[in-house]
Amino acid sequence: MQDIILFSFAIIIGLIILTWSADRFVNGASGLAHNFGVTPMIIGLTIVAFGTSAPEMMVSAMAAWQGNSGLAIGNAIGSNITNMALVLGVAALIMPLSVHSKTLSREFPLMLLVMLAALALLYNGILSRLDGLILLTGMVMMILWSIHLARSAPADDPLEGEFNAEMPETTSTGNTWWLLLSGLTLLLISSQMLVWGAVGIAETFGISDLVIGLTIVAIGTSLPELAATVAAVRKGEHDMAVGGIVGSNLFNILAVLGIAGVIDPGSFDAAVLSRDFPLMIALAIALYLMARGLRNTGSGNINRIEGGILLAIFITYQTWIFIDSASVLVS
Repeated sequence: MQDIILFSFAIIIGLIILTWSADRFVNGASGLAHNFGVTPMIIGLTIVAFGTSAPEMMVSAMAAWQGNSGLAIGNAIGSNITNMALVLGVAALIMPLSVHSKTLSREFPLMLLVMLAALALLYNGILSRLDGLILLTGMVMMILWSIHLARSAPADDPLEGEFNAEMPETTSTGNTWWLLLSGLTLLLISSQMLVWGAVGIAETFGISDLVIGLTIVAIGTSLPELAATVAAVRKGEHDMAVGGIVGSNLFNILAVLGIAGVIDPGSFDAAVLSRDFPLMIALAIALYLMARGLRNTGSGNINRIEGGILLAIFITYQTWIFIDSASVLVS
C-alpha cells in the first residue's frame, strides 16, 4: 500500500512539475528566438509546437532508456488521441472553433500523411532502430517545411496575427537562457519521476506499459496542450489553438516514436495497430473535414455538438482500454 501511495505521489508531482517546466521551456526558447530576430510565425509553427511536445519527448526518452518502450509508444499515440478528442473537444465546448488559416489547411494533410507513414513503418509489429531514424529524419524535414510555410504564408493569414499577439515582451537574452535551461532541467527531473511512478503502478497492478502510456501518462503529458488551447480559445485565437494541436501531433509521431525506436527498438502490443492507430487516424480525418469545412470553402467550424462528440469518443476509448485491460488481468 505504501508503494502505491509513493508511486501515485511521484506521478502527481511529476505531472505538475512537467507542465510548469514545459511552459518555462517554451517561453525561454520563444523569447530567445525572438531576440535573435526569428519571426513569430516561424516560432509558433516550430519552437512552440516542439515545446508543447517536450513532455512527451522527455517521458519517451526516459521510458525507452529504462526498457519500457511500450510506455513510450502508448504516450505518443495516446497523447495524439487525447489532443484531438479531449483537448479540442473541451475547447469546442467552451467556444465553437472557427478555422480560417490557409497554413493550417496545408498542415492537416501533412499530419494525416505522417500518421499513415508511421503506420506503414510499424505494420510489421516492430519499432526498429531504422524506423526510429526514419521518423527523426522526418521530424527534421517537417521543421524545415514548417519554416518554409511560415515564410510563404500570406500577410493576412489569421495565424500570423495570433502568433504576433502572443509573442512575449522582449526580455534579456540572459533571462531567456535561464528560462530555457531551468525548464529543460526540470523537464528531465519530472519526466524521470513520472516514468518511475507510472512503471511502478503498472508493475504493482500487472498492467502493461502500453496501457499506462495510453491513459495516465498520455493525459498527463497533454496538460500543456490543454492549458495552451483553452487559453487561446478564451482569447479568440482559434487558428492558433487548432494549429498547436496539429504541430504537437506531428512532433509526437515523428519525435516521440522516433526516440523510442532509436533508444529501445523491439516489438510492441498488437493492439496498437488494431485499436489505437485506427482511432488516431479516424480522428485526424474527422478534424481535417471539420477544419476545412464540409462545403470545401477553405474554412470550417468545430461546433459544440462536434466538441461533445469528440469528448464522448475520448471517454468511450478510455473506458474501452480499462475494460480490455481488466479482462486481461482476470483471465
